[in-house]
Amino acid sequence: MKSLFQNKVLWLVGGILLGGIITYTFSSGSHSEAEQTHQHDAKETTYTCSMHPQIRRNEPGQCPICGMDLIPVSEANDEQNPDAVKMSETAMKLANIQTTIVGSENTNSGLRLTGKVQPDERLTVSQTAHVGGRIEKLLVDFTGEEIRSGQTIAYIYSPELVTAQKELLQAFENREDQPELFRAAKEKMRNWKLTDNQIQQIIDSEKPLDSFPIVSNTNGYVIEKLVNSGDHVMTGGAIYKVADLSRVWVMIDVYESDLNSVKKGDVVNFTVPSLPGETFQGKISFVDPVINSKTRVAQARVEISNTQLKLKPEMFVNATILPNKKANKETITVPKSAVMWTGKRSLVYMKSTTEQGIYFNRREVTLGNELEDAFEIESGLTAGEEIATNGTFSIDAAAQLAGKPSMMNVSQTEAKGETVAETQQDVPVTKQGIQQMQAMFKAYFSAKEALANDDESEAKSQLASMNEKLKAVDMHQFHGENHMTWMGYQKQLSTELKTILEAADIESIRKAFIPLSNSMIGLAQQFKPLQETVYILHCPMAGSDGADWLSEEEEVRNPYFGSSMLKCGGVKGEIE
Repeated sequence: MKSLFQNKVLWLVGGILLGGIITYTFSSGSHSEAEQTHQHDAKETTYTCSMHPQIRRNEPGQCPICGMDLIPVSEANDEQNPDAVKMSETAMKLANIQTTIVGSENTNSGLRLTGKVQPDERLTVSQTAHVGGRIEKLLVDFTGEEIRSGQTIAYIYSPELVTAQKELLQAFENREDQPELFRAAKEKMRNWKLTDNQIQQIIDSEKPLDSFPIVSNTNGYVIEKLVNSGDHVMTGGAIYKVADLSRVWVMIDVYESDLNSVKKGDVVNFTVPSLPGETFQGKISFVDPVINSKTRVAQARVEISNTQLKLKPEMFVNATILPNKKANKETITVPKSAVMWTGKRSLVYMKSTTEQGIYFNRREVTLGNELEDAFEIESGLTAGEEIATNGTFSIDAAAQLAGKPSMMNVSQTEAKGETVAETQQDVPVTKQGIQQMQAMFKAYFSAKEALANDDESEAKSQLASMNEKLKAVDMHQFHGENHMTWMGYQKQLSTELKTILEAADIESIRKAFIPLSNSMIGLAQQFKPLQETVYILHCPMAGSDGADWLSEEEEVRNPYFGSSMLKCGGVKGEIE
């Protein structure tokens, strides 16, 4: 038995030695090649954390933040541009990201603004009492009534006028002996704007009138009644303000950022909501040289004939200003939704597709004129390139969450050897604006909690409330560059909330809650409106590439799975 065991051991050792010799023989010639291949594979493989995608390592290991094992990720494209944002087709659909090919377009579209119809100030007059006294009766006693020249509009009792009438009658009796006195008495009456017919009526009646008629000296509509029956007026005191509305002004509100695009002589097309199907046209005759300090707008004036009186003062109008340009001017234009606005130097996201997937790269562009729904591009784009035209804030939020440069966290960017200044500016937002955003975040947190509790009805109710709070945020509370930044978030959030509120079931709500949360994270990081620290939580199982959400607590209560996987996820970051 012992001899048999020894034989088996000898055969085993011999096999091992033989295998080693064979292995050495076959591997000696290709050792360097295998080593090169191993090194090449190591260079091509980058490892990241599913919970913290900003972590990048060249070798396996554990995440320095959460301790999870790092997983390999293809970085073939990122090695060419490490700032690129990779997105799957599913993620693009959830974030409602759309792209378009840049082309040269005729820039005859205009700038869309709003305004009001106002009376022509030059055709507005005051109807006065030419003699002092007490208003006995108003024949035109409400605003909006039409009056005609020569129409009796009121009666006045004037002791001074009674005395003057008596003087006139005495002078009339002595006209043969003292004709000059008679002429002087009549001239005194004319100075009080009495007509020759009225003077003759006094003479024919042979007694003074106690209640004397006031006659209109203009045509138009009463736009303001300044006295009531029984009021005392001084000589020259105004009774009515009267406007001739046969010609009116359309006063268009032009925001400070749009003033360079509006010039005297520009053609304006405008419509009035109460006159559907009708379009009016005029030219800008004047642009205010001073901006209103409260509304931050200047007004552009358009003079319009209004003989049919269709346009009435205080009517709202929707105007499109068509700038004077040379015919057939070809310029690169992009939709406003494509631009991450930071002033004249702004950003767009370029789409590129490789074997590894779809990537978006930031590109700086220089803006030209602002049109109705687009910007002209002076430099930075060429025809044929593909850019994101919807969902740009979602892409930017994804870049920020991955620890890559974005609108929210970029400090400096090198472009053509030049340093571009920081894009994040500490431009003030009013206290009211902060409070309005806080109300919106409160509804978001309530909706998140309802989804974690599997309460579809409450989630929809809170999201509807969030939508109303979003509409209530006053854009005028955001100053400088923050104004346009907010406008971009507002449009993105409005689209995402519309999708959620149309969702048929709680699973559809949860899918749509992913891009909404990304936008809210970006908003919180941009404006920091919350009074307490909030947390960014991440679930690697939600969506196609994991999903994030905001929480007021570090405790994980997953809105994407609810009770089925309530604790799935972890803290990814925080916003102080």
